[in-house]
Amino acid sequence: MSNSRGSWELPISEGEMSRLTSEMDEAHRATLPVMTASARDLSTELKDLESSRSDRIDEERAHLARRRFLTGAGASAAMLALAACGGKSSTTPTGGSASGSPSAGTSASASASSSAGAGKYTGDLKVVALAVALENQAVGAYQAALKAANAGKLGKVPPAVATFIQTAMAQHKDHANAWNGVLSSAGKPKITDVPLSNQAATTKALGQVKDVTGVAKLALQLEDQATETYVFATYNVKSMGGVNTAATIAPVEAMHAAILHYVLGQYPVPDAFIGTKNAASPSLLTV
Repeated sequence: MSNSRGSWELPISEGEMSRLTSEMDEAHRATLPVMTASARDLSTELKDLESSRSDRIDEERAHLARRRFLTGAGASAAMLALAACGGKSSTTPTGGSASGSPSAGTSASASASSSAGAGKYTGDLKVVALAVALENQAVGAYQAALKAANAGKLGKVPPAVATFIQTAMAQHKDHANAWNGVLSSAGKPKITDVPLSNQAATTKALGQVKDVTGVAKLALQLEDQATETYVFATYNVKSMGGVNTAATIAPVEAMHAAILHYVLGQYPVPDAFIGTKNAASPSLLTV
């Protein structure tokens, strides 16, 4: 990394920065098995929910089919009676079968509509999709910061800060992979980009930063948003697997934010109750 211009100095020693990053990585690795298991539990819960929903739909369809059959049988009997009275036993109803079953065209339309609806992220899966998008957004931000640093656009960038960026970026990738695994298990497409309505503004802001302080401030906003979104999720998703996965990842995101506070020369005050006012809304999703 280039240190060719700029007089900014890291507020803490590089040794302390390296120690904090190492502890952050140890915490992340310690939570990986729990995160993976929780994501697996979430996938199972969603599959069970979908199976239960399918059973209910099958029951409703069977009930409707019985009603149609009985209604159709009654109509057929009435038609036969009318034909016998009128002496026109060859008369048949027009515009479809006597049972009132939908035409092939109607059935095809319903099937197409169902397929289109199946591609949407709904319920807890919408929160999962939002989580992937936020993780991808953080990965992209850190990648852009590294690219700018390597091009000498950020002034002096201590090696310990570069290591932190690379470590945090890798952890965000792990989180995104865990959430994408849930989407894949649910039969939904993985999210590999950043389908968020605020991404254009984030990209623009990244292009305007000129030093490590600017990068740290922007990264802190993203980390705080991710942390609070996961806290919000623990209170609002219905599946325990989702709650546990979010609760496992949130502390790691909070550690990212704490270290960024040190980079900015701010002592991170412990927060026993992280708020949710900066949590991202699923309405940010553009998929």
